[in-house]
Parts: sequence; structure tokens; C-alpha cells
Amino acid sequence: MATCLFCRIVAKEVEADIVHESDDVLAFRDIDPVAPTHILVIPKEHIDSARAVRDRHAELAAELFQVAAHLARADGIDRTGWRLVTNIGDDAGQSVHHLHIHLLGGRRLGWPPG
Repeated sequence: MATCLFCRIVAKEVEADIVHESDDVLAFRDIDPVAPTHILVIPKEHIDSARAVRDRHAELAAELFQVAAHLARADGIDRTGWRLVTNIGDDAGQSVHHLHIHLLGGRRLGWPPG
């Protein structure tokens, strides 16, 4: 989608601090981090949100989680704890309507969120 910010990052039209790339998944550091580690893990395919995930996305969903776990280890937060968050819809705070998972860590994260 030509107007989707994350699709434009995938297409390399918009610069990002990319920390992982495979055929189907891209991960980059958030430009406005809320934790020392704040990485966005996205499918390269435009999927609006988790609400649009279908059976055919099973392998892609597994890869998103595998990449997040790998990046948590790479950033050294795997032993202290980390959080994965995906927002679905405007009321949940989804600002870019392209499925993305926030990998957060490097500090104590409060509960409940929001």
C-alpha cells in the first residue's frame, strides 16, 4: 500500500534502523521508544492488524514471534524479561494500520499497561 508508512519502510522508501530482515519479516527500532529496547517486528506483507490474520498466516505469525525472541536475546533482555504488544484499532492505540508487534524491554514494565 503506497500510503502505509510500514510498507514504505519495507520498500526502502523511508529510512529505518533495521535490525532484522528475512523474506517475510522486517524489524526496526522505534523512532519514539518507550523503553531502552523498543523494536517493531512487522510482516512485509501488508496486513491491517491482528484482526486480519487468517489461517494462511500461521507460519508468518510463528516467524514474527521467533524474530522477537531472537532480538530479545540479541539486545540482552532475554534473562530480565520483555513484553510483546500489538494494538488493534484506534481505541487500542494503533497509529499505523499495518500489523506490528512492539518488542519492549530493558527496564521494569508496569502492569496494567495503558
